[in-house]
Amino acid sequence: MSEACNHDCSHCNANCESRAPQHEPPHAKSHIKKVIGVVSGKGGVGKSMTGAMLAVSMRRLGYKAGILDADITGPSIPKLFGVHGPAQGTEEGIYPVKSHTGIDIMSINLLLEDEEAPVVWRGPVIAGAVKQFWQDVIWEDVDFLFVDMPPGTGDVPLTVFQTLPVDGIIIVSSPQELVGMIVGKAVQMAQMMNVPILGIVENMSYAVCPDCGKHIQVFGDSHVDETGAKYGLPVLAKMPIDPELAKEADAGMIETFSGEYLDGAAKAVAKLLG
Repeated sequence: MSEACNHDCSHCNANCESRAPQHEPPHAKSHIKKVIGVVSGKGGVGKSMTGAMLAVSMRRLGYKAGILDADITGPSIPKLFGVHGPAQGTEEGIYPVKSHTGIDIMSINLLLEDEEAPVVWRGPVIAGAVKQFWQDVIWEDVDFLFVDMPPGTGDVPLTVFQTLPVDGIIIVSSPQELVGMIVGKAVQMAQMMNVPILGIVENMSYAVCPDCGKHIQVFGDSHVDETGAKYGLPVLAKMPIDPELAKEADAGMIETFSGEYLDGAAKAVAKLLG
């Protein structure tokens, strides 16, 4: 490690021991087959929505799914599923809250007395909470554990990549050209940490005219195919702006939404189990 090291691996190309993964074991009673990170280089692209829909898709395929909400300061997973705390626990550990269809969920909002109370913590404390969600929560029987990460390449993504045995990540983007550059940052961070990238999901790709069915590119021409080609990554899905999905999500009923936009992404995830 260089004497000038500032411990910010997200902007460093050095191959030192600080970057080497030091994966921690989960709770002794957890049985997790695959860990999938859902990441984005910036906020507002629908990362949590995508992670939630992926978990729903895997559940519909017959797999057991869980979501670890690592976005400590901006948790939204419980709201999407309409679940509330407090999460229950024993001396052995904490149990995730189950959704209506049996998806295991752990989020800081399931531990707070007031769900609207802000979490005003510094980076190391936030990273410590994510570690606890991995080590102190009993994920009893999960085929795919999705980790909904906060945007960017800061403390929490670094903690997740170094602590959890991530089997692959899905990068969520939106059509704007600016996002292509941000996707590049997420790709390069994953490569630095030797984390496999399953592919890219573009959210808000288009809107469908309710009268004529025409696809309207609200945010301009999509650049996701160019970005995918640049980094040699498959585009797993292009999700439209769908008012019905937004309605179900706002009502905490995302599991009732019947759209199949993420089928391609779900199949890519399923392949990890062979």
